[in-house]
Amino acid sequence: MGSTDTGATRRPLTAPAIRARKVRDGAEPLVMVTAYDAPGARIADAGGVDMILVGDSLAMVVLGYDDTLQVTVEDMAHHTAAVARARPAALVVGDLPWMSYHVDRADTVRNAATLMRAGAGAVKLEGGRKRLPMVEALVDAEIPVMGHIGLTPQSVHAMGGFKVQGRTSEAATQLVGAAKALAHAGAFAIVLEGIPDEVGRMVTEAVDVPTVGIGAGPHCDGQVLVYHDVLGIEERMAPKFVRRYASIGADSTAAIGRFAADVRSGDFPGPDESYHLSAEVAETLGLYGS
Repeated sequence: MGSTDTGATRRPLTAPAIRARKVRDGAEPLVMVTAYDAPGARIADAGGVDMILVGDSLAMVVLGYDDTLQVTVEDMAHHTAAVARARPAALVVGDLPWMSYHVDRADTVRNAATLMRAGAGAVKLEGGRKRLPMVEALVDAEIPVMGHIGLTPQSVHAMGGFKVQGRTSEAATQLVGAAKALAHAGAFAIVLEGIPDEVGRMVTEAVDVPTVGIGAGPHCDGQVLVYHDVLGIEERMAPKFVRRYASIGADSTAAIGRFAADVRSGDFPGPDESYHLSAEVAETLGLYGS
């Protein structure tokens, strides 16, 4: 599959297909980006990504919050449905937001079902061993689930901020154990966020399911970035692990500025952007004078 394949020419990807994509077994690295609406999903899918994550990063990059804790299941379902309506070939993964899988197994399954009904092909949740009962409940309900360990943004207050995790030997060992436990519980893939390169490699080598890194070094089975960061939609300070591939924000600002200038100068709209009556009707109305 080339990087320019489009959804129209690709077979839809499923969680079992992603589960089989370990690089050490000869698979091509996985590519995942976030998207929050139909146009974004179409662009990402046309770019050839394997997965589209409707992430709770929605809170910060689209809705203007300072963290990811403000979005609800209803918010996530709304945006998951928008992405799904684009009918991408990429697997759509819906992010379970904060406190949607923390209370009990039944609550977790109900909330995950809401995202699946909205059009997700899988869900993602954050956390290690504490979340094993929830992962097992989702697997029992036949809902594909992706894990997420390391820097888990929903735990920002407990971690004391957005800080790199796994820097000590004990913490690194705990991450390896958490990844193994998640894979054993049935997670089809695991996101590794904000951990040292070496720890990302350790975890990836320790599990049989694919790892998808974001700030976890080059040794994972795939990589994920936020859509807005990849395209440079905003000029905000980007994390160290971001690489920008466009400057859409700057280009958009310049384009809007040109539009504003054309309106104020009277140059827009011109004849080509205007509708016209036929000469006969215009004459009847007396628009061309006597």
